[in-house]
Amino acid sequence: MTQRIHHYERAFEDYLRLRRIPYVAVDEAKKSVLPAAQESLKSFDFVIYGDGLNLLVEIKGRRIASREPTRSSFQNWVTAEDVQSLRTWEGLFGAGFEAAFVFVYGCEHQPPDALFQEVFENRGQWYALRTVRVGEYARAMRPRSPRWGTVHVPTGLFESISRPFAPPFPGMQGPQSPALVPHVAVA
Repeated sequence: MTQRIHHYERAFEDYLRLRRIPYVAVDEAKKSVLPAAQESLKSFDFVIYGDGLNLLVEIKGRRIASREPTRSSFQNWVTAEDVQSLRTWEGLFGAGFEAAFVFVYGCEHQPPDALFQEVFENRGQWYALRTVRVGEYARAMRPRSPRWGTVHVPTGLFESISRPFAPPFPGMQGPQSPALVPHVAVA
């Protein structure tokens, strides 16, 4: 397991391990040498291997502090550089690989089942997951803050283009992955 600084990445990695989804954690310090034109290419967090589909995943941790979260409280902003870097990585990896953002929402309290299909507890913290392929995100994104170089997808549109991470997300069922139950404790 690669040393993870952010609890969102640690929780997601534990989630993958528990479900036996094959993956490789990317250690940015050991990133291979890139062509000169891409030396500043931002790294991603995981390569996840699926049945006919492999994902290059960038984790985006977001906090939901409200005791009564609503769909509009699910922030999905990223930087324009995140989008461009992941699209470049897709090209470098080639056919059979797609880039995706996995939004890992940290919740102070167990979120209502109706808001997420995937909710799990990890090390005393609740998390919920939403996944969106970078190509779909790029087509739908709007500027959020030109000063910070951030973009986002409007809430309703994000809801329609994002999906749960685990099945039925195509190709994401790992060996012996259980069908999702609403709440799974991850050690």
